Amino acid sequence: MLLGLDDTDSPDGMCTTYLGALIADELERLGYEVTNHRLVRLNPNVIWKTRGNAAICIEILGGDPKTVFDIACGFVDRFAQFDCEKTNPGVVVVDSPPDPAFYFQTLQRFCTIEETVSRLERIGALYKGYKNGRGLIGALAAVSSVLPDKTFECLAYRKADVLGTPRIFEKEGFFTSEDKTAPHTWDTVDFIRRDIVCVPHGKDPVLYGIRGDTPEWVEKATGFLDTEEPAFSQIWETNQGTDAHLLSLPYGGPVEGESYRFFGVVESAPRTNRGGHVQFTILANGESIQVFAFEPTKYFRNAVRELACGDRITVCGSFQKGILHLEKFRPDRLTEQEHRSSPRCPICGGRMTSAGKDKGYKCRECSARVRDVESRERTIQTRWYEVPPGSRRHLAKPAVRMRD
Repeated sequence: MLLGLDDTDSPDGMCTTYLGALIADELERLGYEVTNHRLVRLNPNVIWKTRGNAAICIEILGGDPKTVFDIACGFVDRFAQFDCEKTNPGVVVVDSPPDPAFYFQTLQRFCTIEETVSRLERIGALYKGYKNGRGLIGALAAVSSVLPDKTFECLAYRKADVLGTPRIFEKEGFFTSEDKTAPHTWDTVDFIRRDIVCVPHGKDPVLYGIRGDTPEWVEKATGFLDTEEPAFSQIWETNQGTDAHLLSLPYGGPVEGESYRFFGVVESAPRTNRGGHVQFTILANGESIQVFAFEPTKYFRNAVRELACGDRITVCGSFQKGILHLEKFRPDRLTEQEHRSSPRCPICGGRMTSAGKDKGYKCRECSARVRDVESRERTIQTRWYEVPPGSRRHLAKPAVRMRD
């Protein structure tokens, strides 16, 4: 038997995994055998999501489906954030896994509420949709999910009497944890910016979440942490960090709201726009596609700026509003090993610009001129470059897990 749950949270509180863990604990207390806790992330481009677009599935061995369904609905009635417009919970119980095609559709494309209800009726599921019922989509997707590649996350939850207060923890423990367990764990911290990534900032009940390859590794990683005492923790099987949302680029170009992995040739050199966004164009399948590395991706943009026209690269990202939002890229073949760059002004130190063909360079600030051309070797390498941990989408596979 499978119990699916989605959309019980809001930007101001609650967490569907927390509620799912409470339900699972209650079922075990009543004598049910819970065999798996699964957390699935769905299409990150869905505009109706409350936060991270996650749904959960609880696998139960034997028992009465109607009793499980009633227990789950009781917890939703009690804990879901119904006052939020975007919170529209869904509960689904099925005897056996439905066709996984629905899961992949919700993961990589889109589904309607009407289509979901039709499927639920057809398979004879027990279901309840609250308010507009949009949570039924994630709940059915969760019980339909199959994970060819999977990772794990240990989520620790806060005690009820401290919810809404600042989380208490020692930062260095998280850096020690990452240092001792990487690359088997990831996205715990950002070493470059000295940021803690795995601790949320909102009012939800999550204290921290450690992601890794196996239950053993994520559990080991928690042993280095010094935090407020959690109420309890739960290890979830997940599709996070797997790139399961990525499709091949179709001929005719990308489709709004879908995510892709494809290779192409850099058609226009990267340039930095107002606001700090870095933009370039890639030619793939005969289509010119605008690619952006946005300002929140911070130092990732430095690698993007190193690209040059003619470079053959593999890119991963989501297509939204006519732009590919870059998640990571890998140079596969670089153009000439040296490139020319404008020198610094010897008088004022400003960046100089070309004064015209064979005319050297002119300083924008003080108008000084030089004839010399500065040349340097390209520093970019044929490896994966990715956004910082704090900017990474849940589904995006980190470079430490990339095998191709």
